[in-house]
Amino acid sequence: MNNKKNCIIIFVKYPELGKVKSRLASDLDEKIVLDIYKNFVIDLLELMNKESFIFKISFYPPETKSKFQSWLGNGFSYLPQQGNDLGEKMKNAFLATFTEGFEKVLIIGSDSPDLKDEIFSSAFQSLDEKDAVIGPTFDGGYYLIGFKKEKFLADIFTGIEWSTETVFQKTKAIFNRYNYHVNLLQKWQDVDTYTDLKALYERNKNTDFNCSKTMDYLKNLFNNSPQGDSFQSPLRGIIITDKT
Repeated sequence: MNNKKNCIIIFVKYPELGKVKSRLASDLDEKIVLDIYKNFVIDLLELMNKESFIFKISFYPPETKSKFQSWLGNGFSYLPQQGNDLGEKMKNAFLATFTEGFEKVLIIGSDSPDLKDEIFSSAFQSLDEKDAVIGPTFDGGYYLIGFKKEKFLADIFTGIEWSTETVFQKTKAIFNRYNYHVNLLQKWQDVDTYTDLKALYERNKNTDFNCSKTMDYLKNLFNNSPQGDSFQSPLRGIIITDKT
């Protein structure tokens, strides 16, 4: 049973055509990208509900709550993103959630729809002994960060150039400067590019995530049988080949 003092915050941007996953949209039609993003969010929410995690949807833009409720329903806890940059938004989300009485809080984005429930359980458990927890991504960022209330470190979000390959290393350096004991989770590949999308599809052909809405959509998108290492980007006529 999940502890009622634990909470996961999911950062979600309202899905509007041309305003989500811009790097992915350079290779795919914007409507397809929009559908993919919506499926990412739905799959994450289904995981939260399935595993009975307490969670909040931290939404952006902050004036779109009614739109989110129309899209996802009224049965969720919604928290507007407040701040001038991603770091300030995460800091404020942590502070607001700790103020509600939660003792351990994690933040994730909506770029890794195939995260496993064990990752969240391990992250929460690690905070019994550690000050913080972080999950790095292969592109130099992180997909999860978490704190226990008494060790929350607001400075971890300052001086970071967001959406760059230095995010994780600079964050780690701040932890080191404060002598924080941090649990390092396994690396994960989030989805920002078409190559990332291909990797998501390939690695989940034989996992539980194969039954997700995201995978159902991608199976249809890729006609169920991509040939060799090449995927054709629908509607844009672009061939992307894996050179590795």
